[in-house]
Parts: sequence; structure tokens; C-alpha cells
Amino acid sequence: MNLETIKKIDSSGMYKIYDKWPEIGEEQYNSNLELIENSNPNHIVFTGMGGSGAISDLFSSILSKTNVHVDVVKGYVLPKTVDSKSLVVCTSISGNTVETLSTLEQAKEIGCNTIVFSSGGKILEMCKKDNIEFRKIPSYHSPRASFSSYLYSMLKVLNPVLPIYESDIIESIEEMKKLQKKICSKNLSNENPSIELAKWLPELPIIYYPWGLVSAAIRFKNSLQGDSKMRVVSEDVIEACHNGIVSWKKSSKIKPILIRGKDDFLKTKKRWEILKEFFEKEQIEYKEIVSSSGSILTKLINLIYLFDYSTIYKAVELKIDPTPVLSIKYIKNKIEQE
Repeated sequence: MNLETIKKIDSSGMYKIYDKWPEIGEEQYNSNLELIENSNPNHIVFTGMGGSGAISDLFSSILSKTNVHVDVVKGYVLPKTVDSKSLVVCTSISGNTVETLSTLEQAKEIGCNTIVFSSGGKILEMCKKDNIEFRKIPSYHSPRASFSSYLYSMLKVLNPVLPIYESDIIESIEEMKKLQKKICSKNLSNENPSIELAKWLPELPIIYYPWGLVSAAIRFKNSLQGDSKMRVVSEDVIEACHNGIVSWKKSSKIKPILIRGKDDFLKTKKRWEILKEFFEKEQIEYKEIVSSSGSILTKLINLIYLFDYSTIYKAVELKIDPTPVLSIKYIKNKIEQE
């Protein structure tokens, strides 16, 4: 794999944004974005779809380690538990996501505290009209590639209501910078872990993950689907041992990827060892990816960075432009006609 091939296939230069992910995140976190007032919410709901929804997943994973009650909505309807004391965080990078517009309308009707993150579009018009708190965040290339920009913007703005240490945020960026040197387009050697993973990926991978890293697994699945145009399956490792494990008794071209946390729960660590022993006994080839050390934020963003870049390299290997998502546009066009 060489840079000229990447430029030719990734013709709109998605890879260039990933080369700058740590710097983009750092710039947004150090920006002059206005912080939200601390309304002491008893419930935080993150709404968003696609690339915006992936950010919601990450916040849910991070906050699962705290006492904050969190819900993620990927759809049209807010949960019945939302009330005037709730904080609803709506993210639509494009600003035109119909499902997120629907949840924003409901939040307005309920009268709960609401904040919107977007680059503009219909959602900005709605916020201006109804005096809803809004933060305009720059979009880079596509919603998928804008993950770093939005994540660190939201970490800054939502800081007063999030029990997340600033040291963890700084650590996550510094670890990304270290990983950047290994996976970016300036290092296209076989020692690049994202390229190595891309070369290993089978036609149909199944991703196993522990509960704490579910957002990284979902993002990996979504990016493989969006960038590499591949079919992918993902499954919680503990749950798989009660159901999915049985399917391996039938021969298949599917290969498992094991996403392990550096500090997984003790019983989860034991389960990984049992699962690997089973795969080896059944002569099933698998790939193991272990997170970095550090906070849950550091683990997740660095796994996502590694995985996302691997999906671009996989697209290049398959001679597929990672940017177009024509099937999604087809669905959106049909919805607009309703």
C-alpha cells in the first residue's frame, strides 16, 4: 500500500482528516466554546444517528462508570422517563437528521433543559426560532470523520454536568498523538497496526467486545459498513457465551475479532481465556485487539482511532472509495418524499 494509491481511491481525502484527529480534538477542547450551565440534571439523554449516534454511545460508555443516569436515543421518540429535570443533548452533524429533529421537538414540548450540537441546517433554524441552546461545531469531510471534532467540543461544553476529569481528557489526546505516529498515512509500513488489521480482516468479521467497550465495537462495525462497505456482526462476549458460541460448531468463513480492555473485569478476563481456548480447540482463526491503558475515555477513543483508520485502509485494499454512502442517501430521499 502506498500514498498514491490511497489518494487515488480515497479521492476526497478522508484519510487526511484522520491524520489530524488528535490536533482537531485538541483544538476544539481548547476553543472558546461557551460551557453549559450546571442544571444538576438527574437524567441525561443523548440523541443522534449515524456518526452523531456513535458519539452518544461513547458518552454512555464513559458515564456508565459514574452515578449519572444516561439514555441513548437512536430514533424518533424520547423515553417516558424524560421530564423537566432531564438534560437532552441532541447531536446532528449535518443538522438535518429527521430523527434528531423529532427528539428535539419533543424535548421542547416537555420543557426539559436541552442543548444542540451541529454544523447548521434545519436544526439551527429550529433552535433560533425556539430559543434553544445551540453550539455550532465545525464538520470535517463527513459526519464519520468529524467524530474527534464533536467529541472534544462536547466534552468541553458539557464539562459542568459531566463527572469526567480534565486530566483524563488531556491523557486521551496525548495517547492519540502517540497512536497517530503509528497509524497515519506517513507510516505505511507493515508495522502500522491499522494496516495490519485491515489486511487480516475477512469478508465477514464478527466483533466480540466486553460491555465497557461496546461503543468502540459499534463504531468499528459502523465504520466497516460505511467506509469498507462490508457486512459485519458484533456481539457482547459474555452474552455470546450463552448463545452465539454454539454457531461456531458449523464451519464458516467468518472470523472473530476480540476487543479486550486492558483492565477488563476479572471474570471477563477469565471468559476471554476460555473463549480463546475454545477457538483454538475448534481451529478457528481469531484476531485479538487490546486497548491502551488509562481512563475509559482514553481506551475508547484510541480503539476508535485505530479501527476507523483500518476501515479506510481496508477500503483502499478493496479498491472502494470510503466516502460515498449512496444507500443512506437513497433512504433519506425516500423519507423526504413522505
